[in-house]
Amino acid sequence: MKRLLLTFFTLLSMPLMAAIIEQPVDYKAGTIECEGWAAFDDSTKAKRPSVLIIHQWTGVSDNEKMRAKMLAELGYNVFVADVYGKGIRPQPPASGAEAGKYKKNRTLLRERLTAALQVLLKDSRTDASRVACIGYCFGGTAAIELGRSGAPVKGVVSFHGGLDSPTPEDGKNIKGKVLALHGADDPFVPAADIAAFEKEMKDAGVTYQLVSYPGAVHAFTQKAAGNDNSKGAAYNEAADKASWEEMKTFFAKLFN
Repeated sequence: MKRLLLTFFTLLSMPLMAAIIEQPVDYKAGTIECEGWAAFDDSTKAKRPSVLIIHQWTGVSDNEKMRAKMLAELGYNVFVADVYGKGIRPQPPASGAEAGKYKKNRTLLRERLTAALQVLLKDSRTDASRVACIGYCFGGTAAIELGRSGAPVKGVVSFHGGLDSPTPEDGKNIKGKVLALHGADDPFVPAADIAAFEKEMKDAGVTYQLVSYPGAVHAFTQKAAGNDNSKGAAYNEAADKASWEEMKTFFAKLFN
């Protein structure tokens, strides 16, 4: 009996296991209804470093939700932006046209990104002085664009995103550091765009890193892309894992 009581009181004294809460969040970008996704550890009410995730060209998907949970497990408060609007989740080839609307209209893109960032900044769990943004493919382009808008983010991470900018002089508005994780064999990001990106960062005095993964093409973190590099987009497990670790190291230094 004493042993049972001891076990019981030992269990009572142990801290509760952390529970990761994952849930949709409705919000508005101007008059547009959007549905983002939140993930956080509810074992504490304390403010914490926070991350905005921007989706790839099909809109908010299981990929972004998976990454949100992974980041929440690392202690971050996470919000996935919905650039396109609630219910707009196009599949290829329609996704290319939808993404193109925003790549061609960077003002509209920034408006949608800013609306999502405000949701994260107003969240009671967010330490507004320690916020970063990451994005995949289309979202990688968008993450850097958010930085170019002058948004109050300490860091931006682009996973296999486009690096081009119609207004490279806006690089001077970037307030934080930039990490671009790039497939060395990505056929959708021309060498000229890479050179222009690096010039933009250097001219603006931005602290940045460009990490290229040999043998990796576009979408190297997306398992749904398959494994045929000849298509220009394919999953690469080594690059996926290495880029995630690179991001973790970047955040550890950023939020220290």
